[in-house]
Amino acid sequence: MSLIQYLTRIQFGFGAISLLGDEIRRLGASNPLVITDRGIAEAGILDRVLSCLGASRHVLYDRATRNPSESSLKECLELWTGEECDCAVAAGGGSVLDLSKAVALLASHGGEFADYGVHSDGLRKIGKVAPHIAIPTAAGTGAEIGRACVMTLENGRICVAVDLNMIADCVICDPELTESLPPDMTAATGIDALSHGIEAYLSTSENPPADAIALDCVARAAKWLKPATENGRNKSARWNMMMAALEGGMVLQKSLGGAHAMATPLEENGIHHGAIIAVVLPHVLRFNARAAAGRIRDLEKAAGTESHLFDWVDMLNKELNLPKRLGELGAQGKDIPKLAELAAKSHLSATNPRRAGVDEYRELYAAAL
Repeated sequence: MSLIQYLTRIQFGFGAISLLGDEIRRLGASNPLVITDRGIAEAGILDRVLSCLGASRHVLYDRATRNPSESSLKECLELWTGEECDCAVAAGGGSVLDLSKAVALLASHGGEFADYGVHSDGLRKIGKVAPHIAIPTAAGTGAEIGRACVMTLENGRICVAVDLNMIADCVICDPELTESLPPDMTAATGIDALSHGIEAYLSTSENPPADAIALDCVARAAKWLKPATENGRNKSARWNMMMAALEGGMVLQKSLGGAHAMATPLEENGIHHGAIIAVVLPHVLRFNARAAAGRIRDLEKAAGTESHLFDWVDMLNKELNLPKRLGELGAQGKDIPKLAELAAKSHLSATNPRRAGVDEYRELYAAAL
């Protein structure tokens, strides 16, 4: 196991989950709110997490939804207050990890989640949040080390809060916890990790250290995503994909680009983020090809391909049996005008290497449909 001090405290390696009790005590906490979902519980992962709490009492919330919802947030806050919890421990995928960030934010700041959204001047309002620990059980979103929290409000709209104060106090990355993830989810979450490396490297923000990490993320995912999908018990593949996902989360500091701007509004319909990214990423890369030719060549070298990057990603999707069209995921042509408006307004679009407005996104959605 390794202790990595980068953005926060990271315990990484097989068996790292055994350090959970020590990390809770290091935070001075003794009554954590453990946040997860039913799938993690049914897979037996929750039992492993709970067995490592040590002497701590705990309160369990296992009803996290596929996309983090404001209703789940309110239920968690009721438990936090009623049971006098003093830290949050999240075990799950990106949705669970984002829910935990939101709990830590509102438990310490009060108010409504929308008060802290990027479109309501919320960035100025976020200070130090309540203690929380992130335990990813999939290798994909990078949410464990990310500063952003995405929430579906009760009115159905997506709200995003972003601040370095929301990064977990401790991240525990144990590749063993990902071994039971089925092939389809391994593929979808892995493509998401890969996309973070790609889009962050192409981002117009200047951050050379993040660029170096992004290239390593792409190289690892390119080599190990297929083996992890084909054999979930391949320890080298699981270790490297968890590292790629962690690196993909680290470079989110650079922001992303058009593929993620397109994905966010589609998630309001409950579509899995990784599946959306798999479909739209090749189209966005083709759109960006001339504007970022030099950087795309760097990414092709990192991925070990002589093909155009968009063709390589498209072929990888096929080999992983990921969806090819948004129509397969339930998207409809009538929704394109609204989706294009939302994508163009996204803060993620601002760092895409080629300017994209409503018309460009309309064409990209139509091509991906």
